[in-house]
Amino acid sequence: MLNKFPLWKNLMVIAILAIAALYALPNIYGEDYAVQISASRNASVTTDTLGRVEQTLEEISITPKGVTLENDQILVRVNSDVEQLQARDALLRELGTDYIVALNLAPATPDWLASIGATPMKLGLDLRGGVHFLMEVDMQEAVRKIQDQMRDTVRAELREERIRSTSIRRQDSDVVVELRTTEDYTAAEQYLDNRYPGYTLIEEEATQTLRLRMTEAKLKETQDYAISQNVTILRNRVNELGVAEPVVQRQGADRIVVQLPGVQDTARAKEILGATATLEFRLVDDENSLRDAEMGRVPFGSELFPNRNGGNTLLREDVILTGDHIVNATSGFDENQRPQVSISLDGAGGDKMSLATRDNVGKPMATLFIEFKATGERDENDRIVFERHAEVINVATIQSRLGSNFRITGISSQQEAQNLALLLRAGALIAPIQIVEERTLGPSLGKENIALGTQAIVWGFVLVVFFMVLYYRKFGLVANLALTANLVLIIGVMSMIPGATLTLPGMAGIVLTVGMAVDANVLIFERIREEIKAKRSPQQAIHHGYDSAFSTIMDANITTLIVAIILFAVGTGPVKGFAVTLAIGIITSMFTAIVGTRAVINAVWGGKRIDKLSV
Repeated sequence: MLNKFPLWKNLMVIAILAIAALYALPNIYGEDYAVQISASRNASVTTDTLGRVEQTLEEISITPKGVTLENDQILVRVNSDVEQLQARDALLRELGTDYIVALNLAPATPDWLASIGATPMKLGLDLRGGVHFLMEVDMQEAVRKIQDQMRDTVRAELREERIRSTSIRRQDSDVVVELRTTEDYTAAEQYLDNRYPGYTLIEEEATQTLRLRMTEAKLKETQDYAISQNVTILRNRVNELGVAEPVVQRQGADRIVVQLPGVQDTARAKEILGATATLEFRLVDDENSLRDAEMGRVPFGSELFPNRNGGNTLLREDVILTGDHIVNATSGFDENQRPQVSISLDGAGGDKMSLATRDNVGKPMATLFIEFKATGERDENDRIVFERHAEVINVATIQSRLGSNFRITGISSQQEAQNLALLLRAGALIAPIQIVEERTLGPSLGKENIALGTQAIVWGFVLVVFFMVLYYRKFGLVANLALTANLVLIIGVMSMIPGATLTLPGMAGIVLTVGMAVDANVLIFERIREEIKAKRSPQQAIHHGYDSAFSTIMDANITTLIVAIILFAVGTGPVKGFAVTLAIGIITSMFTAIVGTRAVINAVWGGKRIDKLSV
């Protein structure tokens, strides 16, 4: 008998290895230090911007490796990390706050490889480093939002109790209630006393005024809540960006550290992480004069906001709903091909919207877009000063009672609709944040440890290669070919999977895979030797050797694969990274050890009559 693979099987092996090698190739080109520039909402990146960037680089005597304008972004490649920081600082000064200038590590992959989607394998913070953001939370705004909610609650409850007030407003950390009559004052005092934990009721009988003042304990609780919620929301945003193995954690009383490994679009990451956009839905005040409000006579209980048409809109102060109740948001187009965002609310939000719209059918309702921007200044407590920007993006007449699902239009571009949907999906920040420090990170475990890890792989590989050639001679060479192909397959597959990230534990998974890949060939070659000792012909020995070893190899690898799947399911961080490389390595090693080596052995020894095997 002769051992031969059909032509299609040989072609399949060659095609798989060729594709894996092609997609593994970008890993040898490395990365360039780069600065990425993209526009914020009120600007655009054009050839004029490109000219300003090139001129700025010339003024600071930096000759870039390349400057490209693509997909509304400019990417400046420079020669070192020192030039990268100099270029970033100079461009920040030149372009101002209308543009997002971010540090980046851009792949140096040739265009022909990039055109087929081949990209380098993503490396974790411990192997490659990444970008580091230190963010400061505006605690004053967090307290203000809580106090606004408290003001609305007190107003609704006193109205329900039929207690009449002249005004209910927020003043610093107090909610101030001014009552109309002595009877109202007495009733409100009895109703509000000890009703809200964390608040102290201060009575000012002479002016018939009550103050609800937040206690120190409540203030600290509010600040802790703002930090923890912002950390959660930032994690959601990072997940939406598709970054694997990020670090998002609290630092000190009012700061958050975000470290992102392997981010290609750092400008977008910076924009999304720092964005503080949210929505509010309010009724339009169509009972009072807009003209009077524009002249400074804003009626009590209403607020004047600019709209996107260049005019103004008078809105009720009461908020129907905020972005906190949004559980899902997707961007798309309406029937007139205008950008829109479809929104789904949670149960409480759906009830609020349903109640509010039930009683206001036929009335106009506005969507208010709110954004906080840092002014670059600091207050007397050395805290960043934020500026609140609010804009009416849409006014629609309530046609019928709304439920938990509806849509908003009036958005200027599809990109803005996508960003807004992403932010709403990930959740609105409890308080605005500002990036106070940005830098690129080196590998966290140090270059020496990485070099030692790489040496372990190389020495392990060399020793295995030496042993196999010494012990199995020509068949050992075939096993070594399979081992090399296995490494190429692992790197190729890891490069092709979008969320896969190689970390130091992942490297340990690769080392383990190298040993297991040889195990399979050792089993096969020992079976072949046994068949030869049993006086079978070389062709029969090859055939029976592979057949009898197959079930043993499958059993051993499938049980290990199950363990890898369990590790991935229950593990986190580095454990997951180890599980991913182990699982990929098991599958590729089975392919190269069983199919790959047999294809080579069949091609060299299988198609002819021979008397002796070199095994």
